[in-house]
Amino acid sequence: MLFPKKVKFRKWHSMRVNPAKKQVATRGITISFGSHALKATTPARISSNQIEAGRRAMARLLGKTGRVWVRVFPDRPETKKGGELPMGKGKGDPYRFICDIKPGRLIYEIDGLDDKTAREALKKAGAKLPLKSVVVSRA
Repeated sequence: MLFPKKVKFRKWHSMRVNPAKKQVATRGITISFGSHALKATTPARISSNQIEAGRRAMARLLGKTGRVWVRVFPDRPETKKGGELPMGKGKGDPYRFICDIKPGRLIYEIDGLDDKTAREALKKAGAKLPLKSVVVSRA
């Protein structure tokens, strides 16, 4: 499971954005390492557990020939208050780390497999994430 070794601030602002404005990724949008990649088409916040679940789903199909690169890192703490607590009394405690994903961002890259197997592996990884995604290849 991915999480930062150390953080400067324990709790962050929620960083909500105006839903009327279209947020599109400008970084991490080109294939740099592998031959195929999983690209997000909708915005989402994915947790470190979801990233790891997708990576494991791909690893089952890879065998020893393939290689995976995870192009996102969950560095943002998310807080949560306990159940059945009254309103007020401050912000909840950090309980997991998440990563903000904008449309167009590459999440995983894969190499060392034929086209059909690579697409299948990335599709299975995309099913583990709370966003819509598409498989792209280096062309």
